[in-house]
Amino acid sequence: MLTDVAVVVAEPVPAFELGIVSEIFGLPRIDPSLPRYRYAVCAETRTEMRTSTGFTVIPTDDLTRLRTADLIIVTGASPPVPDPAPKTLAALREAADRGATVAAVCTGAFVVAAAGLLDGRKATTHWAYAKDLARRGITIDPDSIYVLDGPIATSAGASAAIDLCLHLIRREHGADIANRVARELVVPAHRSGGQAQFSRMPVADSNRPGTDGLATLLDWAADHLADDLSVQALAQRAAMSTRTFIRRFTDATGATPAAWVREQRVRRAEQLLERDNTTVAAIARRTGFGSPDTLRRQFRRVRGISPEAYRAAFHQAP
Repeated sequence: MLTDVAVVVAEPVPAFELGIVSEIFGLPRIDPSLPRYRYAVCAETRTEMRTSTGFTVIPTDDLTRLRTADLIIVTGASPPVPDPAPKTLAALREAADRGATVAAVCTGAFVVAAAGLLDGRKATTHWAYAKDLARRGITIDPDSIYVLDGPIATSAGASAAIDLCLHLIRREHGADIANRVARELVVPAHRSGGQAQFSRMPVADSNRPGTDGLATLLDWAADHLADDLSVQALAQRAAMSTRTFIRRFTDATGATPAAWVREQRVRRAEQLLERDNTTVAAIARRTGFGSPDTLRRQFRRVRGISPEAYRAAFHQAP
C-alpha cells in the first residue's frame, strides 16, 4: 500500500519537478476522501539548498527517512549532472533492496543509474539528454514520457513527472482515484507512457490549417468506442487518405491511431470494472473489444493484469 513518499534532492534542486511532486503527494486534496501520504523532502544534510531558479529550500529530512518510504522519487539537475553523493547512492540501493519503488523524474534518471538501479532495465529521460544516459550503458526508450521496469520508474522532462506520478497513483489506487486527483490538478487524467515526448502539432489547435478538425474526431471516437474505429474508418470520417490520416494523427497526438484507440478502450474498461457489476463480456462489447478474450489480452498488454484482477483490486461498492 502506498502511504509514504520521500523525494531525494541535491543542489541545484530542480524547482519545477520538486513542485510537481510536492503538489501531488505532499498536499491535502480538496476532496478529503482522496488518499493522503506521509511526505518528506530528503537530502544528505538538512541545510539550505539553492534551486534551479535561484531561491533556496531546506529539506525536511535527511536520508534516513528513505528507510520507511514506499515510494522514493529522485530529482536531478540539468546535465552535466554533478556526481551523486555516495550516501545518496547507498540509500537508494538499500531502499530498492527492501522493495521500495524508486522513481526518477527527468534527469533524476542519471542519479538512479549511478546507483546501479537501471542496470539491465529500460528507462527514459528528457529527450535532450537521452543519448548521454545511453552512453552509460542504459537501454533508453527516448520516445516515451515514462517507463516502468519492475520497481524502477523513470520519466521524461518537466511535465512528464505529472504523468508518471498519476500513473503510480493509478497503479496503486485505480483509475477513478487517479482521475479525481488529475481533475483537482486540472491536468489530463492520463497520457500513456508510450506516448511520444513531443508532437509536431498540438491537437488543441484543430482550427489551424492542416489539422482538419482532429480534436473533434478524437472527441467523437472517445464517445463511440463500440463503433468501427479502424484506421480506414477514422480516415474516411476525417475525409483523408489512410496514409495522410496516419501521418497527421501521429504528428498531432504522438501515438498511432491504433494505439490511441486501444488506450481509450482500456481506460473505459477500467471505469466500468471499477464502478459497474457488468460482466467482462458485456464490457468487451461496450468498449469495442468485441470478445472477452480480446479484452483480456489487450487489457493485460496495456495494464499488466487481467480485467478480473483489476476489478478485484479496485472495484468500488455502489
